[in-house]
Amino acid sequence: MLIVANWKAYVEELSKARVLLTVSKRLARSGTHQIVLAPPSPLLGALAVKNTSPVMFAAQDISLATAGAHTGEATAAAFTAAGATYTIVGHSERRSNGETDVTVSQKIVRALAQGLTPILCVGERERDGEGRYLSTIREQITTALSPLLPKERGDIVVAYEPLWAIGKTAEAAISAPDLAEMALYIRKVLSELLPGKTATRSVVLYGGSVEPENIRALAGGSGIDGFLIGHASTDPRVFAVLVKNIS
Repeated sequence: MLIVANWKAYVEELSKARVLLTVSKRLARSGTHQIVLAPPSPLLGALAVKNTSPVMFAAQDISLATAGAHTGEATAAAFTAAGATYTIVGHSERRSNGETDVTVSQKIVRALAQGLTPILCVGERERDGEGRYLSTIREQITTALSPLLPKERGDIVVAYEPLWAIGKTAEAAISAPDLAEMALYIRKVLSELLPGKTATRSVVLYGGSVEPENIRALAGGSGIDGFLIGHASTDPRVFAVLVKNIS
C-alpha cells in the first residue's frame, strides 16, 4: 500500500521532522508499504538531502509559476531538485482558498513536466440522497486529466478525501462499504479517460479521519491502494500504529 503522510503545517521543528523520518524509515524497511512524507517545503530538502532509505517525499503543493520573477513561489522543478518525487495537487484546503479544477489541471501538467507524480485530491463537500455528489467527483477528475496525453493519465494517483468526513472520529467517518463504492466509481471514471486496461493499474487512496481504530477495516474492505493521512501522521507513535495495523 501507498501511505502518504501530509504533515500540513503541524510540524515546524526540524528535530520533530527527523524523529518522524526515523520512524518512517523503520516502517518502510519492512517492505510491506511504500511511505511518502509530505513535510512543509522548508523542511523537505533538509530531510531528503541525505536520505538513502525507501522513504520518498512529496511536495504539499506546487506553484503554477516556472522559473522567473515570482517571489515566494515554489516551483515543481525546485521540489524535484530538493528530492521530491510526488506532489499533492488539489487538496481540499487549497481548493477552499480558491483553487479551481482548471488550476489543479495546470499544476498537474507542471508536475509531470518535472518528473513529479501528482496525487490528485478529489472529494465532495457533502452527500445528498440523489447521488449528485458523484458528478462533483467526475468533474474534478475529468477536468484535471483532460489536457494530458493518454499515457500521462495513467501516472496520476487519485486521493479521495470527502470534506464531510474530515475531522471526525473513526466511528463517524466513512464506512468500508461506502468507500468501496466510491473506489469503484473513481475507477469507472478513470476507465473512460485511460486507454485499454490502464485504469486497472491506477492507484486510488483515501483520506479523511483515518485512525488506528478504523484503518484496518478501510484497507481490507474497500479495494483502495493506500491512504493520505493528515494530522495522525504527525504523531510518531500514532503513525507507527496506523501503518502496523494494516501490515
